Amino acid sequence: MKKINRREFLKKTGEGVAIAGTVAMAGACAPKKTAETVAAAVTAPDGKDPLETGKMELRENPGNGDKVSLLGYGCMRFTMKKDANGKDIVDQENVNNLIDYALAHGVNYFDTAPVYLQGQSEKAVGIALSRHPRDSYYIATKMSNFQSNDRKVAMQLYNDAFKNLRVDYIDYYLLHSLGRGGAQGFKARFEDNGVLDFLLGEREKGKIRQLGLSFHGDKQSFDDMMMLHDKYHWDFVQIQMNYYDWKHADGVRNVNAEYLYAELDKRGIPIVIMEPLQGGRLAKPAGNVANRLKEADPQASIASWAFRFVGSYPRVLSVLSGMVYMEHLQDNLRTYMDFKPLTEEQLTFLDTDIADLIANYPTIECNDCKYCMPCPYGIDIPGIFMHYNNSVNQSLQPRSKEQEDYQKLRKAYLVSYDRAIPTLRQADHCVGCKQCIPKCPQSIPIPRELRRIDAYVEKLKQNTL
Repeated sequence: MKKINRREFLKKTGEGVAIAGTVAMAGACAPKKTAETVAAAVTAPDGKDPLETGKMELRENPGNGDKVSLLGYGCMRFTMKKDANGKDIVDQENVNNLIDYALAHGVNYFDTAPVYLQGQSEKAVGIALSRHPRDSYYIATKMSNFQSNDRKVAMQLYNDAFKNLRVDYIDYYLLHSLGRGGAQGFKARFEDNGVLDFLLGEREKGKIRQLGLSFHGDKQSFDDMMMLHDKYHWDFVQIQMNYYDWKHADGVRNVNAEYLYAELDKRGIPIVIMEPLQGGRLAKPAGNVANRLKEADPQASIASWAFRFVGSYPRVLSVLSGMVYMEHLQDNLRTYMDFKPLTEEQLTFLDTDIADLIANYPTIECNDCKYCMPCPYGIDIPGIFMHYNNSVNQSLQPRSKEQEDYQKLRKAYLVSYDRAIPTLRQADHCVGCKQCIPKCPQSIPIPRELRRIDAYVEKLKQNTL
């Protein structure tokens, strides 16, 4: 297979102007059906459809010819509501509306997992998608056997996926969150118990159309997975990639996406992107960062810069976004319908100038995946981290008494913290049990960060910062 680099890709697409429709080239990774052949157009709740024209960018999977929407739907963050018994359940009507709208506008790749939405995502996605023709969408789900290496546990997860999703084959199946535990962790989770041999057999039978992996970890763990490519043939790989992590990853919890992309590209492996917004942080950056982006293109949304960045790389098959609200879905559709890749100058602007600015704002690298939840002691771990990160990014963090408007910022932080996080769910209730640590795909030392935030809040309360 001929390798195509980004420069050649841009040349083929007119120096930054994408050809409408499919991207048909080696190394580009596009549904069996386009928007025109899905169900009749669905309108937004207000009865208006702002996206009546334009075509979704489609990337062809060189391994099997699938034409996959560049915008993929990450089904990890749908809204929840309380049932009659006070239990958190997925708002199914909202899921149905969003998925209907996405399908009608050319989105055909839907990514879920048995651990998403407190274990309810697969069922919710299955209900929504089963209302549409099976050949109008691709479904991706995962082997999320983090907590046990028991083959029976893995088989239960696998068999439940077919029931929950209401399908008799799975288009894209992933070994979930490889990198945890390195090569030994992989061996215990998938090789010693025969789980991977079973999945390879399922691929041969066609029950799994494409078998791949999602990666979270350090460089050595990634290199180990690449060494296994000749043995197992990864059909695709899902990585964290965004313009900040392109060159600014910490090298411990994650690896520079520039390296990950290059290694996959040279092997001809299609890439699915997760965290294009780095857990939402690139959609709501600090004020001076947002101002720079708005100066560069006043008409573009802040988030669209991040989505155009990852979509500008030709090996990318689909870019996942956990779109919770219709306005998020519509904004991303505007980006990927009649898609225009970034120019080389714009890419450099993002991965150097803007990324360097963001590096000055030390946030906690939580992507709000909620894998750590529920906390056995009731602590709202992601809520605490999101509140802290928002205060940093919005330049609302009180740092010292010498700071201008310190007392005003101090009061605002304490009030907003109490409003955002119920008292019994705040950081001071962490007992350091560490049950959350192995669940975090970003390898955040959660108890340590909670203690740090608790100490910070206490200093604000005592006015001793």
